[in-house]
Amino acid sequence: TNTVSTWLIGIFFIEADDPTKTSGTNKRHIRLKQLLPAPLIGFIVAIIFLVAGIQVPNFVDQAFTYIGNIVTPLALIYIGIMLSNSKLSSIRFDRDTSVALLGRFVISPISIICLLMLGGYLGHNLSIGLKETLIIQSATPALAILPVLAASSHGDTKYATNVVTTSTLLFIIVVPIIMFFMPYIV
Repeated sequence: TNTVSTWLIGIFFIEADDPTKTSGTNKRHIRLKQLLPAPLIGFIVAIIFLVAGIQVPNFVDQAFTYIGNIVTPLALIYIGIMLSNSKLSSIRFDRDTSVALLGRFVISPISIICLLMLGGYLGHNLSIGLKETLIIQSATPALAILPVLAASSHGDTKYATNVVTTSTLLFIIVVPIIMFFMPYIV
């Protein structure tokens, strides 16, 4: 879900803020490339293959698996390069970063809890394990690919790297807090 929403919605907003674009009417012009980026097309094709029961040759499956498995490590290497250029001491808790972290660690879990409560009220009860998983997943760190996306759209890579780094470091603290309150929530 994170990946699909990032490539479908997130990239649209990131590219809309590209400072190299002119400030005229072309800045908000929707292009097919923005609406259907390559990862989303790949996801749609994979769903079609899955639903239709189409088997891909083993060598193609292995090649795509290798490519998919390298994406996160490459993004983390990129973040490491960005951090080494800006030094770990450059991590800041400014207003923008604080708002992003508040959304990630407070607003997102509260939203999921409210949706789970609404679902329970409407008679769609989920298992406790699934509820706990959804709540924890809602507070996971920012996607490691965000600085790469920001760089590709001439965005603020330092800010994106800062959000990914701080959310990853704080996740170590946030998970035990969420787990402490979990019996009262679920």
